[in-house]
Amino acid sequence: MAGVELQGRVILVTGAAGFIGFHIADRLLSDGAQVIGLDNLNDYYDVSLKEARLRRLMTSPGFRFERLDVADSRSIHSLFAARKPEYVIHLAAQAGVRYSLINPHAYVSSNVEGFLSILEACRAHPVRHLVYASSSSVYGANTKTPFREDDPVTAPISLYAATKLADELMAETYAHLFGIPASGLRLFTVYGPWGRPDMAYFSFTKACFEGKPVDVFNDGRMQRDFTYIDDAIEAVSRLLVRPPSSVAESLDVKISSPHIIYNVGNQTPVELSSLIATIEAAVGRSLARRNVPMQPGDVETTYADVKRLARVTGFAPRTSLADGIARFVAWYRRYDIAKS
Repeated sequence: MAGVELQGRVILVTGAAGFIGFHIADRLLSDGAQVIGLDNLNDYYDVSLKEARLRRLMTSPGFRFERLDVADSRSIHSLFAARKPEYVIHLAAQAGVRYSLINPHAYVSSNVEGFLSILEACRAHPVRHLVYASSSSVYGANTKTPFREDDPVTAPISLYAATKLADELMAETYAHLFGIPASGLRLFTVYGPWGRPDMAYFSFTKACFEGKPVDVFNDGRMQRDFTYIDDAIEAVSRLLVRPPSSVAESLDVKISSPHIIYNVGNQTPVELSSLIATIEAAVGRSLARRNVPMQPGDVETTYADVKRLARVTGFAPRTSLADGIARFVAWYRRYDIAKS
């Protein structure tokens, strides 16, 4: 149904050369939308992977690429004025919890100033719906599981998490003051083909093929709610055409402004040791391990309650880790061969 509603619509996807941005842009194009893909192609990880994603998107006549930094507010305003997007999916951000300990300024520039540019542009050029990426990291060291959207999120334990929480607060403020319809997605460890090389499942798979050891934090006892990319994209696609005003009656909370937060997770926490065993089974090789302490900023467990998402969209992520990793490993084999 969402695909029919989006045919011919002009949709801006920031971070379009990124993992999730690439997949949602591809989905929207297949649904007949006109997609403006925005990305600054930074070098946080291998730019050639971002360029490969873009090449695939550029084969569609409905795709137009703009190389811009979201923190460049003047250029963002000019883009909105010229292209008049009807929907915005804001995914551009500086990712990574550990990197925020090394380069904190990048997080404030991209995640806070960049989001402010998008909000101001939506204020000047109103859109039907702004959907933006938050993160499960905002739950910090919460110990009550599963995590619910109405749980307290007042104690983030990394700068990355703090910037994502700031995004949620800014979206709430702009929704209240200026009526900008916005939905924030607390994404839980999204993985799959064309994924980010800095993510554990990607680096573990690479090491497994190359016969190299990997560092395993906290003796592999950390748990993550791994969410397969196709499930995450289905959730984004369905939510895009459901702005807050259209779903208020379906919600379990009263909304005082047109702004809603959703968990997007698989509601099935998996230990890091189980992830490694699943990768070993898919690759057909054993992975050498070095046990190391948990890193600053990391949390022991993430676990999503997705009842709100299911109530509004009729959909809840459900791909098993075994199936998702098998698909990722199959893609990795093809991609690795193509690179060599």
